[in-house]
Amino acid sequence: MTLQVELVSPERIVHSGEAEMVIARTEGGGDIAFMAGHVPFIGILAIHPLRIIAGDGSEEMMAVHSGFVEVSGDRVAILSDVCEVQDEIVVERAREARDRAREAAEADPADEKAERALRRALVRLEVAGVTE
Repeated sequence: MTLQVELVSPERIVHSGEAEMVIARTEGGGDIAFMAGHVPFIGILAIHPLRIIAGDGSEEMMAVHSGFVEVSGDRVAILSDVCEVQDEIVVERAREARDRAREAAEADPADEKAERALRRALVRLEVAGVTE
């Protein structure tokens, strides 16, 4: 049995299709996996990679920068403020954003905006497959 998954950002439908499993991270709740038959669920998404696993075992990973997830029946709806698909991430730009955010966070450890920017940049790099 499969899930119908729809990932939507303000600009577009990022993903629409069937999946065997969806793995997301929620604020304060850690990672959660959704499969067919999951109990109804609504959660706030953390800045973290989102994984969509197809029935053939292939996996699609996206950078999700907050939003909401709702599970109802065999349907998973993800509404994200900003979402980036793996092959759309410009690695050099993500590295530059990471470096700027890291400098700002080191200059003012209480700067929450810099900390969120750093988390977003690190998630982009993780989704892009950069391990440095």
